[in-house]
Amino acid sequence: MILGKCPYCSDGHIEVRDKEISGKKVKLYACSNAHWKTEDGEMFELREDATCDFKIWQNSLARYGKWLTYKEVRELLENETIEVELLSKKYGKKIYYNKYIVLNPEYGVSVLWD
Repeated sequence: MILGKCPYCSDGHIEVRDKEISGKKVKLYACSNAHWKTEDGEMFELREDATCDFKIWQNSLARYGKWLTYKEVRELLENETIEVELLSKKYGKKIYYNKYIVLNPEYGVSVLWD
């Protein structure tokens, strides 16, 4: 499944890849020109034939109770910023709040904390 054009290279498309990290299935939204190698299934390094390193892990915002959907990644690729609902568990209470996220070359996405 192709979600859109890569924001970092001219001829790549963002595709959905299924990965397994520590026994958990996770989606990786990555450029078609990005190729990784791994020995242990947890640490990924770019292969020599990769021409782009764009990636967003579906669970990159899991610490905030958020897993990114296809629709959200597609919207993020089009608009470069989207609003998402995050979760904080402070003092045993669940508090939901909205923040904007943006594309980040190093981490995939970043939260704008104002």
